[in-house]
Amino acid sequence: MDISVILIKAVQLVLSLSILVIVHEFGHFIAAKTFRTRVEKFYLFFNPWFSLFKFRKGETEYGIGWLPLGGYVKISGMIDESMDKEQMKQPPQPWEFRSKPAWQRLIVMLGGVTLNVVLAIIIYIGMLSVWGEEYLPLEEVNKYGIVVDSMGKELGLQDGDKIVTIDNQVVDDFFKIPTKLILEDAKSIQVIRDDQPVLVKVPPGFLAKLLKYKSPDFISFRIPFVAGKFFKVSTGKEAGIKENDKFIGINNTPTPFFNQFKSEIKRNKGKEVSIKLVRNTDTIALPVKVSVEGLIGVYPKPLDYYFKFKKQDYSLGEAIPQGVVKAYDGIGNYLRQLKLLFSPEVKAYESVGGFLTIGNIFPSIWDWESFWRLTAFLSIMLAILNILPIPALDGGHVLFLLYEIITRRKPSDKFLEYAQIVGMVLLFGLLIFANGNDVLKLFRK
Repeated sequence: MDISVILIKAVQLVLSLSILVIVHEFGHFIAAKTFRTRVEKFYLFFNPWFSLFKFRKGETEYGIGWLPLGGYVKISGMIDESMDKEQMKQPPQPWEFRSKPAWQRLIVMLGGVTLNVVLAIIIYIGMLSVWGEEYLPLEEVNKYGIVVDSMGKELGLQDGDKIVTIDNQVVDDFFKIPTKLILEDAKSIQVIRDDQPVLVKVPPGFLAKLLKYKSPDFISFRIPFVAGKFFKVSTGKEAGIKENDKFIGINNTPTPFFNQFKSEIKRNKGKEVSIKLVRNTDTIALPVKVSVEGLIGVYPKPLDYYFKFKKQDYSLGEAIPQGVVKAYDGIGNYLRQLKLLFSPEVKAYESVGGFLTIGNIFPSIWDWESFWRLTAFLSIMLAILNILPIPALDGGHVLFLLYEIITRRKPSDKFLEYAQIVGMVLLFGLLIFANGNDVLKLFRK
């Protein structure tokens, strides 16, 4: 991978995570301040031994640490990742977290995940009002049908199939089909094949194979091959192929669609072939030299030449409720993804990734629309993961506070201290495992 691509991805990752961490910690900060609880520190990234930058305003020290694994606020009188045991030995003070009523402490602990969800909603509202929403309708794809790879064929689909419904439900956006198959564990696909309705049943255990495959391209759109732009070095252009020529065959093999052309041209690497074209109303044949890579240096026309995309524009007023809906759908989708972790046939632990995996989801060029879409997704992900009932996460604190509210008995400080240690060990273990998976994947490549 080019160094500039790595740099662009890394900058996007760091900027996105910085925004998310600051917003999350500000949620705890503002809730604590609302209930007159002292906040001693507010840090982006962790700062063991030293800080890159810090300053004090009032009772709070603000700073940037050198270890980019998140961030934190240190709230007085709270057992957290700082493990400040000396403070907990002192008599409780009225400004401390432990002195506040349980319902106030609960709100403080929920402040971070709440603002992460709010941030996702705000981002979606902004994106919809600025860029609107564009998608490829399934009915447009069905003009030519789909093309499938080996995994799609194993699923039971064939090139040229026209997808009608999945589990008898219409999916208007073509690119949401893989998501629906995986996250909703679809059982059947209804297609039109050779003008006849066909029911394709998803084979048992196929979900696990799809997740290991890790590519949404097992189902793609099929297009005719109409010449668009040319490579800098193009044997096709040298042979006389012109823009807007339509490819229909190689030698005596018909290739009306791009996927057929790609397969047939690769069978003729390094050879000279006769390519049949339609130019205006004429059918012509040109001798073309195929490179050793199986290319002739011609791009197909862009997608909007073949398909009519749907575009929905929103005013700010229209974007607000739609932004809430998108965040709600995002939460539902991510919860369904988490459910897959507990499926024994999936072995989702093999897919767990760390910072390299997250960084790779960002595009290789700087695109603000993609950046904000991914930041909204990561904000939802951070909110859900933080609310899991695991000690050392917000969800662990919430669990103990709910126990206190229901039983009217507060867990001892010693119990909370041990729970925090166990939770931190679990989290660091998961962090090492996830990033270790990334390293192993690099070596395998």
